[in-house]
Amino acid sequence: MKKIGFLSFGHWTPSPHSETRTASDALLQSIDLAVAAEELGADGAYFRVHHFARQLGSPFPLLAAAGAKTKRIELGTAVIDMRYENPLYMVEDAGAADLIAGGRLQLGISRGSPEQVIDGWRYFGYEAEDGKTDADMARRKAEIFLDFLGGDGFAEPNPRPMFPNPPGLLRLEPYSEGLRDRIWWGAATNGTAVWAAEKGMNLQSSTLKFDEGGQPFHVQQAIQIRAFREAWAKAGHKREPRVSVSRSIFALVDARDRAYFGRGNEGRDTIGYIDDTTRAIFGRRYAAEPDALIEELRRDEAIAEADTLLLTVPNQLGVDYNAHVLESILKHVAPGLGWR
Repeated sequence: MKKIGFLSFGHWTPSPHSETRTASDALLQSIDLAVAAEELGADGAYFRVHHFARQLGSPFPLLAAAGAKTKRIELGTAVIDMRYENPLYMVEDAGAADLIAGGRLQLGISRGSPEQVIDGWRYFGYEAEDGKTDADMARRKAEIFLDFLGGDGFAEPNPRPMFPNPPGLLRLEPYSEGLRDRIWWGAATNGTAVWAAEKGMNLQSSTLKFDEGGQPFHVQQAIQIRAFREAWAKAGHKREPRVSVSRSIFALVDARDRAYFGRGNEGRDTIGYIDDTTRAIFGRRYAAEPDALIEELRRDEAIAEADTLLLTVPNQLGVDYNAHVLESILKHVAPGLGWR
């Protein structure tokens, strides 16, 4: 068995060719797709967070709304860019959304990806400490976030409060028990995957990874996952970690699928630079008839290593079509791989 969910960037554009033309469309359709995914038997609805972009930028209202409209499906992010976050305020937002959802949040956080603007976090009022990088800042904020999610009191109470206080030092509220174990780190390198394991976070690995060995993408990603699991065991954590990988996978079962994804050859990894010095490898897209797709996916080492698969969806094609994409995988592909 493998958990299967979707990952949406929530793109919107005022184009007659898009089914998602406004920010309102992107948000409301995201909720509708989460409801549809739950009805189809999928396990997760995950959303990417990008600032300064026509995409989903503020995840907690969306997660809370989706949590109020669903009953079973996991709701998460992949990922929240910690460079932009106030960790304490984020603890409150996350706790509230998780309580509304009944303890179903799975929050992916990270350093983030290349941005729409230059050093966008500075507009939010944040600066890295002297001698530190923005990546250092993101990891430090993540550590603070994890510490305060634990629910321990730390703030000295006012002796003359407006409302009565419980005894002892005060914690951030609302507190949601168990959320600390449902935090994931989006790692683009083997080293940050090991760091995430040491900190007791689950691992998210996307369709992009720094090229650290020259092997095919799925092989490098599998190596990363094994390094994470080894570091987790060495750290002595008491629970089992979770690992997700993201993939673009389309089962060609009707004319729409073939028109959208049945042309061209994207069945290979690509190499690129995400900044002046960082060479990255981008995982291939899978698009084929179900029987051929099963055989191709069977050879993906990283999918085999992970317990959770997130399917990136073309959200601007609309809720109905994306529900069809999910149903096609769940019905025609997952059983053949033992995932259902």
